[in-house]
Amino acid sequence: MSETKGLILVFTGNGKGKTTAALGMGMRAWGQGMKVLVLQFIKGGWKYGELKTIAQLGPRFEVRQLGEGFTQVDNGVSMEEHRSAARAALAEADKELAAGNCDLIILDEILYAIKFKLITLEEVLALLDKKPSRLHLVLTGRDAPPEIIDRADLVTEMKEVKHHYRQQGIKAQRGVEF
Repeated sequence: MSETKGLILVFTGNGKGKTTAALGMGMRAWGQGMKVLVLQFIKGGWKYGELKTIAQLGPRFEVRQLGEGFTQVDNGVSMEEHRSAARAALAEADKELAAGNCDLIILDEILYAIKFKLITLEEVLALLDKKPSRLHLVLTGRDAPPEIIDRADLVTEMKEVKHHYRQQGIKAQRGVEF
């Protein structure tokens, strides 16, 4: 087997499936005996189907919901509270990179945190600079900045071609979207 070269992978675009692809990669890594950590920068408190599955996998696959929920919805959370949560998530990521206990870390929705100015692009680039050489690091969210695309080893863009809500008004479906 060849030596592990930790990759930076980005799942971006306006289509559905960025987090799902990252979690699928996490399951693949878990199946290979690797330790996986998911740090969610926006999601917080949501009980979606993947969490139930991941809970069955044990301590080698952990999800930490660190966000305050959607920033574009009036859910009683101020932008300052969103900013504070994103900064705490960034500090958690920095701590986990330094600890070196994981083989794959997924920074879920970190690109949204940049887009909504909860954290800065410079802070995320500085985090990428600290990535240990054997660690695989996944970043998800829309509108990946060119500087992150340049640093990535793999970038996949999810492109929406058709969406059931826009076409037919069908809302999010259990087991498909949550």
